[in-house]
Amino acid sequence: MSVNFESLREDFPILKRKMHGKNLIFLDSTSTSQKPMQVIQAIEEYYRSTNSNVQRAIYDLSVEATEMHEEARSKVAKFINAKHTEEIIFTRNTTEAINLVMHAYAMNKLGKNREIITTIMEHHSNILPWQFWERNAGGKLNFIDIKDDGTLKMEQYDKLVNERTGLITVLHQSNVVGTINDVENIAKIAHENNSLFLVDAAQSIPHIPVNVQKINCDFLAFSGHKMLAPMGIGCLYVKKEVQEMLEPFMYGGEMNKQVSMHEAKWNEAPWKWEAGTPDVASAVGLGAAIDYLNKIGMENVQKHEKELTKYALDEMENVKRIKIFGPHDLEIRGGVISFVFDGVHPHDVADILNREGIAVRSGRMCAEPLLKRLGVSDVTRASFYIYNTKEEIDAFVNGLKKVAEVFRLG
Repeated sequence: MSVNFESLREDFPILKRKMHGKNLIFLDSTSTSQKPMQVIQAIEEYYRSTNSNVQRAIYDLSVEATEMHEEARSKVAKFINAKHTEEIIFTRNTTEAINLVMHAYAMNKLGKNREIITTIMEHHSNILPWQFWERNAGGKLNFIDIKDDGTLKMEQYDKLVNERTGLITVLHQSNVVGTINDVENIAKIAHENNSLFLVDAAQSIPHIPVNVQKINCDFLAFSGHKMLAPMGIGCLYVKKEVQEMLEPFMYGGEMNKQVSMHEAKWNEAPWKWEAGTPDVASAVGLGAAIDYLNKIGMENVQKHEKELTKYALDEMENVKRIKIFGPHDLEIRGGVISFVFDGVHPHDVADILNREGIAVRSGRMCAEPLLKRLGVSDVTRASFYIYNTKEEIDAFVNGLKKVAEVFRLG
């Protein structure tokens, strides 16, 4: 199916804004995506006509709200090809989802002399929880290194994986170098060792087709706000076969079946891990975002971003004194480009681009171990999504050339 991505821009009201007298060019979708009117209207309509607490009453409004909440869960399950709807747990974001696995599984099942393997390219959200586990459970956290091109040193799994390894975790796509990791192969490595496998899919879910059964992961975490949905909603996929290994994450309303003075019985999955009033409106928004992406087709989303990334990388070769990080193979690279100018601070680069109406990210990208491994303290990052165009990339590259001129980079 052919998609007119230029026409999709009409669905995003924020793109009509002017910044410093120029059209807004938003190149920070890796941080958060913009929202189409279809999502904004779905949230507004929920609050206008259906707002009620869920799972707690038999009056019509509550029943309708509950049905909408569970319909959103069903849409998530189908979107990632989960076998069972109850394998989807709603969280606030990817960070909370990973922390849920740490507290509900690792802190209870992986104690002294056990090990967890992550990688040096992870977002802090997939490092700090495991540091907490290491300090408090008495285990050991190990790291897989990267090659100079930003891909994992896969051979290190053979050296690090052993009978003490209880969990292996990796991000699907890097938020810095754009690397798309071979999660199916890493899942196989984990399961051949009887280890569980967690995927941080925050950067992959919005941009490429993700199939949890094909990956064969035990856990998969992602956020709604990076895939056109509102902030405040995320998901944790937990394979049904491993759910019994997880204790509750938080305690309170709806996560229980029965409560007495000193004892309680927990609810069934997924509500066992969803204590308290959920963000129903954001779940409805997530469902609307999934409908929107399904209409486009994730294969088309990936193809569009690959074309933009290739175009940007080719054009950036004409910019003086710039260094770009990440793999050259576009088959294993998403729409993320991090770079530095020789002798120019990334914040200064972002500031000059901002004055041209171009929004990019600069700083440490919540990935300090990776940046240190790359030999830099900060980078500037441009990232692409369905509403970006080649004309915007032309403006971006012209902005980079202006940086070179301002700082007299010959």
